[in-house]
Amino acid sequence: MVQKAKILLVDDRPENLLALEAILSALDQTLVRASSGEEALKALLTDDFAVILLDVQMPGMDGFETAAHIKRRERTRDIPIIFLTAINHGPHHTFRGYAAGAVDYISKPFDPWVLRAKVSVFVELYMKNCQLREQAALLRLQLEGGGGKPSVGAAKEPAGLLAELSARLAAVEEQAEALSKQLDDESADAAAVATAAHLERKLTGLRRALDALEPGTGSGAPTVPSPN
Repeated sequence: MVQKAKILLVDDRPENLLALEAILSALDQTLVRASSGEEALKALLTDDFAVILLDVQMPGMDGFETAAHIKRRERTRDIPIIFLTAINHGPHHTFRGYAAGAVDYISKPFDPWVLRAKVSVFVELYMKNCQLREQAALLRLQLEGGGGKPSVGAAKEPAGLLAELSARLAAVEEQAEALSKQLDDESADAAAVATAAHLERKLTGLRRALDALEPGTGSGAPTVPSPN
């Protein structure tokens, strides 16, 4: 079973949270509510999120301040943030949003289809990164000799395990390539394109590591690239 991605919705108005849930429910992911910046930061302490939808105008800790806290934390600094605002204060206000670390800045009322499409891109990238981390962990387990009681997969012959890893990686590579083409076709945000390019570089490094394990390709264990 493929684990669902979590999307954090931050807004002090319950009706806005309800509207966001209605728009994003079609993505079939886990939607987590937060009614304040403080509540959002607490949720980020324990859960991993694919993307954060963050209202700018909130009493107490506003969206800009909340984003600053998120970007200062090692655990959460790379989570994409989409700012939502009901007031258009002009280019300076928009620039402040991007300076705070947002990947996008959307004014209300927004097009539900556009918002859903933007969020789906970051969910897709998050899922691909999760798959990449799983492949890297399996490869490290093989290179380090497993350790402890071997799993069913670890009990396979090395050649068979390498073939299985290669097939799984090929499936992720194919999906990543399709995603990159989709981003190019839709003229997506620069941040999403950059994230997809980063994922492809990590996949290339992992492919090289797998190829180096094939018989006759050289001696010594390759260095497995970090998926982060």
